[in-house]
Amino acid sequence: MEHTPPPLFRTGPTALARLMIFAMLSVVLLIADARFNYLTTLRQIAGVIVYPLQRLAATPAAMGSRIADFFVTHNTLRVDNQRLTAQNLELATAAQRNAALHKENTHLRSLLDMQARVNVPSFAAEVIYAARDPFSRKVMIDQGLQRGIEPGRPVIDHVGVVGQVTRAYPWLSEVTLITDKGQLVPVLNVRTGFRAVLSGTGDDGRLELRFIPLTADFQIGDQLVTSGIDGIYPQGLPVAEVTHVERNTAYLFANIACKPLAGVNSGTQVLVLGPRPAQPEPPQDTPATAAPKKRKKS
Repeated sequence: MEHTPPPLFRTGPTALARLMIFAMLSVVLLIADARFNYLTTLRQIAGVIVYPLQRLAATPAAMGSRIADFFVTHNTLRVDNQRLTAQNLELATAAQRNAALHKENTHLRSLLDMQARVNVPSFAAEVIYAARDPFSRKVMIDQGLQRGIEPGRPVIDHVGVVGQVTRAYPWLSEVTLITDKGQLVPVLNVRTGFRAVLSGTGDDGRLELRFIPLTADFQIGDQLVTSGIDGIYPQGLPVAEVTHVERNTAYLFANIACKPLAGVNSGTQVLVLGPRPAQPEPPQDTPATAAPKKRKKS
């Protein structure tokens, strides 16, 4: 009876033989796939089977990368947003500053044009602040006695009459606006040549003509300029425009409202006019000759 070794001790081909067999099989498969494409279908089937496993294995790394990108992008956007917000504020401030400078430059050019049109010496001043009294319309300017300013000097802007200097200090002056209740300005209707007196009402946007007969020719839109008969304001300076005309026969005078043309409640630069050229003095009244005494009848 033949003796066979137990399966535990049964041996097969050697390791070298197995290596050679599998190497030769690999070479044959490579040649067959390269020449005849026998394994293309098999490779596609294997790829379809393995693809879900590849995606599943790559999912943790992909999720980690996306989470990291999210936080990096969020932080970058937050920093960019803060930087752009600060830049926007700086640009807005610069734009407002440029707009204010442009407006001031335009206003100063208009003042220079007005200074050239007025045949009276004048110099520029800046409005510092308004008076504290709420019942008056007064402002303070930064020029005073050191520039030769005296009470009574007219003050104008690039459009027309603003007011009149009422008090002068060494380095400041008080200007009473034409809208003040105590201000009176002799004016002339450009359209008709009618002379009148314009009075302030205490309202920055309203003036009124006093003691105008009902038959006087005034219309809405009439331009009023200084008449120059008061010896203070030069003749021909724009003052106001008629906005309301009411003639009621129950009253002796017409109710005529006007709006000031100059920036009485706006603007920061004004012109203070110097003294007007000397005007000829009015002739003095000569004493009347005494009437001859009547002779007594004898």
